[in-house]
Amino acid sequence: MMRRLALLLLLCTFSFLVNAQVITSPDKNFTMKFELTPKGEPTYQLTYKKKPVIKQSKLGIKTQDVPSFMEGFTVTDTKQNSVDTTWEPIWGEEKTIRNNYNELLVTLAQKDQKDRHIRIRFRLFNDGLGFRYEFPEQDNLSYFIVEDEHTEFNLTGDHKIYWIRGDYNTNEYAYTTSQISEVPKLIEKATIDVHAQVPIDTLSVQTPSMMKTADGLYINIHEAALVNYPAMHLNVDPKNFRLSSHLTPDAVGNKGYLQTDAQTPWRTIVVSDKATDILESRLILNLNEPTKYEDVSWIKPLKYIGVWWEYFVAGKSTWAYGTDKNVKLTDDPNKLTPSGRHGATNENVKKHIDFAAKHGFDAVLVEGWNIGWEDWFGNWKEDVFDFVTPYPDFNVKELEQYAKSKGVKLMMHHETSSSVRNYERRLDEAFKFMKEHGYDAVKTGYVGKIIPRGEYHDGQWMVNHYIYVAEKAADYKIMINSHEAVRPTGLHRTYPNWIAQESARGTEFEAMGGLAPDHATILPFTRMMGGPMDYTPGIFQTDLSYYNTGGNQRVNTTLVKQLAYYVTMYSPLQMAADLPENYERFPDAFQFIKDVAVDWDNTWVQEAEPGDYVTIARKAKGKDEWYVGGITDEKARTATVRFDFLPKGKEYIATIYADATDASWDKNPQKYTIRKVKVNSKSVLKQPMAPGGGVAVSVKEGSKQDMKGLKKI
Repeated sequence: MMRRLALLLLLCTFSFLVNAQVITSPDKNFTMKFELTPKGEPTYQLTYKKKPVIKQSKLGIKTQDVPSFMEGFTVTDTKQNSVDTTWEPIWGEEKTIRNNYNELLVTLAQKDQKDRHIRIRFRLFNDGLGFRYEFPEQDNLSYFIVEDEHTEFNLTGDHKIYWIRGDYNTNEYAYTTSQISEVPKLIEKATIDVHAQVPIDTLSVQTPSMMKTADGLYINIHEAALVNYPAMHLNVDPKNFRLSSHLTPDAVGNKGYLQTDAQTPWRTIVVSDKATDILESRLILNLNEPTKYEDVSWIKPLKYIGVWWEYFVAGKSTWAYGTDKNVKLTDDPNKLTPSGRHGATNENVKKHIDFAAKHGFDAVLVEGWNIGWEDWFGNWKEDVFDFVTPYPDFNVKELEQYAKSKGVKLMMHHETSSSVRNYERRLDEAFKFMKEHGYDAVKTGYVGKIIPRGEYHDGQWMVNHYIYVAEKAADYKIMINSHEAVRPTGLHRTYPNWIAQESARGTEFEAMGGLAPDHATILPFTRMMGGPMDYTPGIFQTDLSYYNTGGNQRVNTTLVKQLAYYVTMYSPLQMAADLPENYERFPDAFQFIKDVAVDWDNTWVQEAEPGDYVTIARKAKGKDEWYVGGITDEKARTATVRFDFLPKGKEYIATIYADATDASWDKNPQKYTIRKVKVNSKSVLKQPMAPGGGVAVSVKEGSKQDMKGLKKI
C-alpha cells in the first residue's frame, strides 16, 4: 500500500514538473510560471519583486480551418537557455545595448490532433517579459487561418491606464487617463473625429498600453517584431480587470494567414517600480532580429526643415497647384488652372534650401510637389499620384542642382492616399526617380481608407506592405519616414532605413483641434515604446491667430517646451517644423535646435511620471556634448537635473534655456531666458518649468576664457 502511495506521489510530482515550469530574470526580480490547466490550456503568470503583476492568464490561438490551439495540450519538452550579449545599433539612444535574458521554450502537443504540436517561447529580462507562439513544420500542420488570438493579461486590480480607443485604421486619438473600470463610461468621449477612423466595436484600447498600480508598479503592454501578422489591440474587461488580445481583421474578417514554419510577434510586458526604468527599457528592441543589410553606411540620422507647416497655419499656400476638380493622372498638368497659392514652387523651395544651408540643416522636405492633389482628399480613388510627375512650377532638375550647390538634400514626399496597390505598382519607378535626382529619404503618407478596399492600416496585408516598402527602399539606399502607418514594434533594428514613423497624434494636430499639455508626457510611455516618432517639433509661433486666418487655435506649449522635445521625443529624424521667418525672430532660442544632436551614445532618464513630466539627458554620438530636455503638463514644476553623467574632474559650460517666470502655455508662451553656467559631475540643477513648459540645456566644453566669469550651479 505504501509503495503504491509513494509511486502515485512520484507520478503526480513528475506530472506537475512536466506541466509547470518556472524561470526567473537574471537579476532574480522577476518570476514567470508556466503551467497547463486540467483542460490542457496553456497559462502563465508574472511577479516582480514578489508582487503579482499578471495573475494566471490563458494563452491560445483560435483558428478557422483547422482545430484551434486552445486546449487539450500536454507538455512534451521544455528547454531553458540564458543569454548575455551586447550589440551596437546603427543609430539610436545608446551606442551599446545589453541583451540579457533567461529563456524557457515549451513544446506542447495535442494528442487528439495526431500529436500536432506548437511551441511557446518565453524570454524574461531584467525589465520584463516577452513571449510568442511558434508553429514548426510538421506532417499534421501546414497552412491555417487565424480567427483570433486569445492571449490574456489578467491584471491584479483597477489600475490607472493611459489609453486611446482601439481602432483598425488610426492611432491619432488624444489620450485619456482613467482607471480601467472607468473606460466604458469614457469611451465615447475619447472617440474624437479622426479621418478614416474605424473604431473597434468591442470595448478595447490600443497598444502600447501604459498602466500604474495602486502600490506603485508601472506596467507597459505592447508587442515586438510585428511581421506577417495583424497588429494587436487589447479588449478590456472592466469588471475583472482583464486585458486580452484583439487582432485587426482583413477585408473578409479573418485575422491572419500563416504557413509553417511560422511565429507570431512577441507579446511584451515591461514592468518596474520606477517610471524612469520603463523609458530606459530596450526589451522591445532586443526581441527584434538584427539587420541583414550588409552595407548600412548610407543610413544617416538627419535634421530637416520643410515646406509643410505653412499648409496648416499660414493660410498662404496649399498642396494643390490648381483649382480644378475631377483631375485624373492622364490629364496634362500644364492645363490645370493655377490657384496662385501653391506652396511647392521653385522660388519657395529655394528659400527653404537657402535657410537650411545657412543654419546647417541636412535636408528640406517638400510636400505638394507632384500632380494629383486637387481632388483626392476624401475620395476613395485608385490612381491619384504617380510619384514622378511634378507640377509646372516645380523644376526637379533645377532644384536638385540648386540644393547640391548649397550642400543640402531634398527629401521626397510620397502621399499614397492609401491607394496602396497603386503605390506598389509604381514603387520601383518612384525610387529610381528619387535616386536619379539626389533624394536619399522619403516621407510616405497613408491618409485615407486603404485600397485594396476593406483592408485596414493595422491588418496583416498592410503590415507586410510597410516592410516591403522598407526592403525595396533599401535596394535603392533610401530611408523611409512613414506617416499614418501601423505603430512601431522595434523593427527599426531589423530595417534600420525605416528611420522614423508618425503613427500617433503629432504636431499637425496643434492646428487641427490641439494637443493637451500632458500629451507629450504620455507619448514616451505609449507610442514611443515601439520606436522613434517623427513628432515634427519646434513650433515657436504658438498662438496661431498671429496668422490672421480667423481662428483662435494655439499650440499648447511654451516655446522652451518645444526646444525640450528634441531631447524628450527621441527620433534620428528631427524636423524644425515652424516657418523659417519665425526662427529668424528668435535666433538665440533657435540656436538650441541647430546645436542639438539626432544620434546618441548614451541616454539617462532623470525623472518621469506618465501624464506629468519627463526629464532626459543624452550624450551626442561621438562628441563631448550633452543635451537635456525636461517637459511638464499643465502644472508648473521644478525639473531636477543631476549632471553625474559628465566625466569626473572636469568642468563644462551649460547653456540653460528656461521659461520666464511669467510664462505659461496659454499666456506669454514665447517668454524665455537663456543663461550660461559652469557645471561638473557633482552639479545639480533645479529649474522651474512654467505650466505647459519645459527646460532645455546644452553642455559643451569651453576654454578658460569662455568660462571666465561664469557661476557654478
